[in-house]
Amino acid sequence: MKTFEELYQELLKATIEDRKDEYINTLDNFDAYQLDCLLHPNKHPLVWYTDTCDCQDDDRHCVKVCPFHAINPDKSGVIQIDEELCSGCTYCIQECRGKKLTSSKDVIPALQAFRSHEGFVYALIAPAFLGQFSREVTPGKLRSAFKKIGFDGMLEVALFADILTLKEALEFDKNIQTEEDYQLTSCCCPVWIAWIKNIYNELVPHVPPSVSPMIASGRAVKAMYPDALTVFIGPCLAKKAEARDKDIADAIDYVLTFQEIQDIFNIMDINPAKMEESEKDHSSRAGRIYAHTGGVSEAVKLTLERINPTRKITIQTQKADGVKACKRLIEDIMAGKTSANFYEGMGCEGGCVGGPKTLIPHEEGRKNVEKYGDSASFPTPIDNPYVIELLKQLGFETIESLLNDSDIFTRTFPQK
Repeated sequence: MKTFEELYQELLKATIEDRKDEYINTLDNFDAYQLDCLLHPNKHPLVWYTDTCDCQDDDRHCVKVCPFHAINPDKSGVIQIDEELCSGCTYCIQECRGKKLTSSKDVIPALQAFRSHEGFVYALIAPAFLGQFSREVTPGKLRSAFKKIGFDGMLEVALFADILTLKEALEFDKNIQTEEDYQLTSCCCPVWIAWIKNIYNELVPHVPPSVSPMIASGRAVKAMYPDALTVFIGPCLAKKAEARDKDIADAIDYVLTFQEIQDIFNIMDINPAKMEESEKDHSSRAGRIYAHTGGVSEAVKLTLERINPTRKITIQTQKADGVKACKRLIEDIMAGKTSANFYEGMGCEGGCVGGPKTLIPHEEGRKNVEKYGDSASFPTPIDNPYVIELLKQLGFETIESLLNDSDIFTRTFPQK
């Protein structure tokens, strides 16, 4: 029987060559569950099993390590994932001793969708992309590579991280008025938010009503081009879980990982490093550094200082990265063992540059992101005329109007 990886690679190649149906009709010796996962990933949870689990009940390490209690075997021993509880942190996959769990892949239906789509198709690239496809790949070359795949254009989500930085700085300036007040960032990591939303729900009042930069980018594109198809590309399985959340499912049509994009490049024989340069993006340093641990905190702090330089209560940050560290930080907050007023959590070690679907070590990714941030023409979004102009196009005449409820940048987290 074909292995999962063999089935995936062959089906992806057939899809790219526009012979998927022919391939499926001649396919034999395959696992029907695996094929259905690849063809219809939205019908399945974000974690798939590639073989029957032969662990005994007391030895199911994946069950023990899941911080959301989302994975359990059924009566016959088949691993089941609770889609409502699973955040996509991939901790179970990393810790599976039998290596029989794998991440959802959406690339095959995504390719079919945007190749047949009549409107614009945008690649929305996460800030962690620098250096992922080789050191020689500039944003402009990557944009050209995406166009060769079939995208109409590429937008850097860092530009929308700029906007969310402004919003969170304004929220802090408005709501943090005493030494006892504090704010939990909501701008970036869906694993961090899943903990607060689903497990530590009593912390929700400290979370500003903001969407993530990914959701903001998708909604903004669809506000300007209602028929557009939006494909977010990043280092993270958890973004696929976020895109499925019912209250924000209007923003992103497909989420692909850096690894899925690299698979397309390999089969299509595309070398982004050899592509021509295309036009550049206009994000500030603040938006670009979101991809590493501490980036959100630094961006919001610098922006707050520009908005209100005489403010007496300034941002005092405490941050955590990695599943275990984030859980400890939340528990410390709950127990009153912390003294900061701005908390940032990222589910992956190193932040987004350490995501499970990155192509390079997180230390190298951090250096690339820092370098790209330092090359920005503007230090903060308040200094960035492109951010101000984009906000006006979206109906925000002043930065303060970001505090008003909007269909683009606002998300309400209900308290249970």
